[in-house]
Amino acid sequence: MSQESAYIQSDWRQEGVPFLRARDIVAINKNQKVKEPIYISRDLYERYSEQSGRVTPGDLLVTGVGSIGIPFLIKTESPIYFKDGNIIWFQNRTLDPAFFYFQFTGNSIQTYILSTSGKGTVGTFTIATGKQTPIVFPKKTEQKLIGSTMSDLDNLIAATQNKIDALEQVKETLSKNLFDQLWRFKEYSTSWKENKLKDIVSAYSGGTPSANIRTYYGGHIPFIRSAEIHSSTTALTLTQEGLKNSSAKLVKTGDILYALYGANSGDVDRSKINGAINQAILAMRPSKENDSNFILFQLMRMKNKIVSTYLQGGQGNLSGRIILALNLDMPESTSEQRTIGRSLQLLCELISINQSKYSQLESLKKSLLQNLFV
Repeated sequence: MSQESAYIQSDWRQEGVPFLRARDIVAINKNQKVKEPIYISRDLYERYSEQSGRVTPGDLLVTGVGSIGIPFLIKTESPIYFKDGNIIWFQNRTLDPAFFYFQFTGNSIQTYILSTSGKGTVGTFTIATGKQTPIVFPKKTEQKLIGSTMSDLDNLIAATQNKIDALEQVKETLSKNLFDQLWRFKEYSTSWKENKLKDIVSAYSGGTPSANIRTYYGGHIPFIRSAEIHSSTTALTLTQEGLKNSSAKLVKTGDILYALYGANSGDVDRSKINGAINQAILAMRPSKENDSNFILFQLMRMKNKIVSTYLQGGQGNLSGRIILALNLDMPESTSEQRTIGRSLQLLCELISINQSKYSQLESLKKSLLQNLFV
């Protein structure tokens, strides 16, 4: 749309007509906020649009550099400015707009774009290859039906993600205020007391069986490594012989697992399986007088402080000694611990339900794109 000579940083404004870049389209496509948006004046927009034209509802803008082939559908008359070469403009006067947009996200056109993007380190989608894009379409009534169905599905996916984000924010706010004791459930007023973690849990770590002994691996015992504490599956399994002849230790579903080593040092979660652990994980079981959920969420909230205190730039390893020496503020009342822990656990379950729903909707969308646009 714009001329190359018009791409001058001094023309950028803090408000006015949006200057759309390829990276902005990628962010919008991912339902993310555009970082550092830029604008040009209305006068400059009018000047260049007289030369190159204006986008209208139903047109499609497609990224030609970076993450290529990402579409953006023009839905309103609102003016938009963009740079030729970085974004390809498809003027649409024939196809149902939503159908046109979703066809560009389907396998057929995406495969074409990738196959014609060139063999260099940075692929490009050009005006020339754009003109050759294979478009297959049914009658207008079927286009509208497909387009509206996919739009409704996209809106449901976006709404589900918004709900997840809102629930995560509720969880963060609730956790902060409950553990800072700014909020108390009305039946509780007794002051909390400080406890060392080692005094309220039993804890242990395991070890790694020798990799040279093949009979130690490939059995029926899941071998949980630090990157897998959130997972219900493991890449490795141990045999009974491997467990017996090593220092690997068994954990039960529900035990608290704390990642000591690796990129996720400081992560904590409940074990989702009966399995075995090595030295990279600290396993904990709270005493009967203390609520497991309360301790779990308290440790989750402390992660950033632990990482900044004991790990250099977020890199390195923790130790069981460091974690067990942590001080936790806790109610003496087991009942108050359970009330707090259960409240946060219910929120986590609700988040998990919506995350599962989101995954199912994404799978449905992928299936429809594969089968409706051929």
